[in-house]
Amino acid sequence: MSNPQLLLASNSPRRRELLAQIGVCFGVVAVELDETPVSGETPEAYVLRVAMDKARAGRALTDGRSELPVLAADTAVVVEGRILGKPRNRTDGAAMMRLLAGRTHSVLTGVALVGELEQQALSASEVSFRAIEAGEIDAYWETGEPEDKAGGYAIQGIGGVFVSELRGSYSGVMGLPLFETACLLAGAGVHVLPPIAGPDFR
Repeated sequence: MSNPQLLLASNSPRRRELLAQIGVCFGVVAVELDETPVSGETPEAYVLRVAMDKARAGRALTDGRSELPVLAADTAVVVEGRILGKPRNRTDGAAMMRLLAGRTHSVLTGVALVGELEQQALSASEVSFRAIEAGEIDAYWETGEPEDKAGGYAIQGIGGVFVSELRGSYSGVMGLPLFETACLLAGAGVHVLPPIAGPDFR
């Protein structure tokens, strides 16, 4: 992308779409790192640490060739303190859906921006699922959507039919909370959207 304002350390098409949605011009740097939670680490500390690790790793990959800040994020679905990652297989995915069905869970997304300074922010949302029949769980897995999603579902996709209530950030549940992200970018002098003129009452 021409004249990028920052680098996004993510392979997620959803995060790319959300960042583009707020008018940010960016490049992409792919990072791979161990995302295993540390013993005794809270879910909040976990997503903030992994997001920062990703941003730092992305910055290191430029090896001084770029002065652009690096943005990264990490999302976790949490049930009673337990972090649900991406399902390992169909059995794991079905178990996650049964755990989420008919109850409320948390979705935490940590965002980190590494440039001249290191900044981070946390988005916390509560998502309630309706009851889900076994046949629905099987049919949902067959769509292929749950395979690479934290918690085994995508709120912006077919998985949205299971959501009875959302309290918090829709974009945060998707993987990049736009309010928190825009605040971090503004603090680093990164332009977000063109100015929007208010109504003229003259």
